[in-house]
This record gives sequence, structure tokens and C-alpha cells, in this order.
Amino acid sequence: MTLEPTSADIIQLAWARHLGIDDHAFAAAAARLASAPADAGDTAGRITLAVDDAKTVEFVRLFGVSALVGPQWALDTAVGIPDEELAQHVTLLTLTRSHGGHGLGSAALFFADDLPLVQAAGELTISRGNPEVLELEGLCPPDDVNEVGLSGLEHRFTIMHPDEGHAEPVACGAYGEWEGLLADMGVLVAPQWRRRGIGSLAASVAAHDALAAGLTLQWQADVSNTGSLAIARSLGFVTGGIHASVRLG
Repeated sequence: MTLEPTSADIIQLAWARHLGIDDHAFAAAAARLASAPADAGDTAGRITLAVDDAKTVEFVRLFGVSALVGPQWALDTAVGIPDEELAQHVTLLTLTRSHGGHGLGSAALFFADDLPLVQAAGELTISRGNPEVLELEGLCPPDDVNEVGLSGLEHRFTIMHPDEGHAEPVACGAYGEWEGLLADMGVLVAPQWRRRGIGSLAASVAAHDALAAGLTLQWQADVSNTGSLAIARSLGFVTGGIHASVRLG
């Protein structure tokens, strides 16, 4: 799968608004980078925004263009550090250690403006209720629940499996509208149902609902979460960048 050029523009616009930078900042940075000397490195087009009372330091790289937002001292410390290093969570932790920097992690960013439909083997029972989501979260490790954050994704589609008269939640695909432009995706699968393709099925249901609503899809997966990374790739999402952040003090 590939992205339409207009989809990349929409994605960069959404992130510009999320970071608080100018709507056209990514396009301008790409132009600066293209005209920079060959030996200038990838920092030549980096967007920076100083926010002196910021509680976080955020670095994002999208389609070859990067942005760094945080207090001025953080921007000064990062001067000359290549994007590849800033994208590593350990680098941001090192830069902010004296200001109480602690982990929010690094996430690979995937996007899609169209996806093939994943077909269920048989009839599918889908719930959009909150009790089923809470029941599913109770079946999963807390770290998984916190990373996916289903409670913050308002559109949720839980796949139910009949079990001796009680329909049991086995997976939930969900999305939240992000900056009014993107559908930020998440999927949670009960441990005993993992590695059966049920997560891809749940994600596909949510993804096609978001596409029908006119949203471009976004998938954020912690770089160490092999399961989430695998689902994004299996569905046909395109790698678009990386996001790293730390919380201060």
C-alpha cells in the first residue's frame, strides 16, 4: 500500500497542530532540507519550537522531516544531534536527566488512507458498549491496557465470542479522532486469543469505520511492541516516521 500525496500533507498538518507549530511548517522544512548542502545533515531542516513552560520534550520525524518541541534549554542541548539519535528514547532521557526527564517512550508511526478488508471466517458479533471493553481490559495485563488506552478512543468495536451462554469479549479495535483529521488507532486482544489473527480483524473493523468517516488512519506502536508492529504491517499500514517524548520534572 502507498499513501496519496494529499494524505501525507494531512498527516503533517495534524502533527503540526498537535505540536503547536505553524500549519505549513513541515512543507517549509522539507524545502529547506532539499536546498541545503549535501553535507548539512538532517538537522538542516529541523523545525524547533521553544515552549519555556513545557512539561514534555517531543521529537517527531515524518516523511523525512523532523520537529522538536520543548523548553529552550532542551532545543539548545539537541543542536547538532542527528534525527536518528533524537528518535531514540534513551537520547531524550540523557538530554533531560538534569531536569527530571522520565520515560514516555518511542513509538513507530504508521499511516493508511485505504486498506484491504480483513474477512471473518464466520459470523461476527460486534459490541460497541463500554461494559464489554471494561471486561476485556480486565482480562489483559495492565501495561497492555495502559499502552492501548481504549478509554481515550471514543469509537470502539469489541468482537464477542459465545461461551456457554455468556458472550465473552476477545478483542477490541478502536479509534479516536485526532486533531479532527486522523483516526488514531488502537487494538487490545485477550491473551488467550492472541496470534490467531483476531487482533487484525478487530483493527480492520475499526479502520474501515474511520475511513468511511473520511479520516486518514494513524497507528502508533511502541518500538518494542512486536505484536502491535506486526498487526500494523499485516493490515497494510505504511511506515511514516517515529515519535519520541519525555516528561519533565
